[in-house]
Amino acid sequence: MMSVADHSVCPPRVEIPPVYNAAHDLLARNLRAGRAEKVAYIDDHGSYTFGELQRRANRVAHALLGLGLQPEDRIMLALHDSIDFPSVFLGAIQAGIVPIAVNTLLTAADYRFMLADSRAKALVVSAPLLENFRPGLVEASFCSRIIVSGQAASAGEQSLATLMAAAEDEFAPLARSPDEPCFWLYSSGSTGTPKGTVHAHASLIQTAEFYARPILGLSAEDTVFSAAKLFFAYGLGNSLSFPLAVGATAILMAERPTPEAVFKRLVAHRPTVFHGVPTLYARMLAHAALPPAEALGLRLCTSAGEALPAEIGQRFTAHSGVEILDGIGSTEMLHIFMSNRRGDVRHGTTGKPVPGYEIRLCDEHGNEVGADTLGELQIKGPTAALGYWNSRARSQATFVGEWTRAGDKYTRDVEGYYTYGGRSDDMLKVSGQHVSPFEVEGALLAHPSVLEAAVVGKADEEALIKPLAVVVLKPGIVADTALEAALKAHVKERLAPHKYPRWIRFAAELPKTATGKIQRFKLRDGT
Repeated sequence: MMSVADHSVCPPRVEIPPVYNAAHDLLARNLRAGRAEKVAYIDDHGSYTFGELQRRANRVAHALLGLGLQPEDRIMLALHDSIDFPSVFLGAIQAGIVPIAVNTLLTAADYRFMLADSRAKALVVSAPLLENFRPGLVEASFCSRIIVSGQAASAGEQSLATLMAAAEDEFAPLARSPDEPCFWLYSSGSTGTPKGTVHAHASLIQTAEFYARPILGLSAEDTVFSAAKLFFAYGLGNSLSFPLAVGATAILMAERPTPEAVFKRLVAHRPTVFHGVPTLYARMLAHAALPPAEALGLRLCTSAGEALPAEIGQRFTAHSGVEILDGIGSTEMLHIFMSNRRGDVRHGTTGKPVPGYEIRLCDEHGNEVGADTLGELQIKGPTAALGYWNSRARSQATFVGEWTRAGDKYTRDVEGYYTYGGRSDDMLKVSGQHVSPFEVEGALLAHPSVLEAAVVGKADEEALIKPLAVVVLKPGIVADTALEAALKAHVKERLAPHKYPRWIRFAAELPKTATGKIQRFKLRDGT
């Protein structure tokens, strides 16, 4: 069978030497370019130049080694988005220590699992998060150092600020291999237990060279702001590897990305590039305080985490005059590997493969499918993770030779544009035919009363699976039986009859991960 995988025509060339330290590359390139006095970061407390960032990272490297940590040891980072995150993340990597960035919105049970799973020897934590780690730290005897960001440490803990103040400004980075473990990210847990995903030194700069430069056109003239946090693979590229690779300025925000918090930064700092997620864009558009286009300095926006409904992308562009480039990435691939392009946005699609990556769609037997046929998304590219820590079976199921299985269903049209069809484990079979929850959700979102929607399967009285929709209404809209009937009719007008939701449940909010992904398994469980 002839392969129908999409092959990159002219992938970028990224020359990485055989001896390479990812943090040193990202830091030193800006000093070599004469940007030592240019602002690298603006957080909630101030601004910091590229020169200051390097000195901070150097001090962290000295401090960690001074505490007795060794190269190849692992440390856990649970830090809010501030200058401390890039300082510690890059400082650890310079010292050959492997940082593990974790979600800052998890429970004590989640952190207990991650500490035990990773066997991190130190924890660097924002002060407000420390209490959630204490139960796990009691059991994690190997985690001998607790370093606190944001306040004076208690007995048995150490202050990050104090450690950095006592350390030297100059540090010689440890020589590493491009292929050896550099950092971990834990998966978001949208489908269950998080997985420690191990990435190589070469991957950070490659995401910038394959995506940020050619797709976003990112340069030193840009100021970027990501609502997605640094612990998230999407946010790590947006706020760390991308701006450092090109010398752009990044805005960091510690608080949760509510519309009000996002509007404040968009107006005050006038970033040129904004990185959001679909649920945030929907809530921004529904908010009474949405800034007018003239109050913004944007030239481009991106979306990832989940597929962007066409209606949301169209409305945002109509309001702001700015395109949203919807794309798909994953923790396993580190950042976006398929995306719409500037000047070529096909609303409702995820665009085409990013040069440097190959995409194929396969059926349940592993055979590649043709145009307009639903298939499982698989990716081949240079930023694939080395594997999952401590999980051989799941690594073998996901990383199949050179290909990474995404767990998403897609179709590809004859022009090469890809359209999301849902998660493989979320697909419904109704009346003998496959139904994509995302397709039904998109139809619901086109109704003027709907803010958010999620569709899952529910068994009827004959034990047959039918679509159930959970709907969040826009402010001021009242739920009643007439609206429920109108929403069902609205979907019937747009989709095949068997796809409409047999039941509609109204809710104040949908369960989501901290990265904005809807946790449909909770809706199926009735939680």
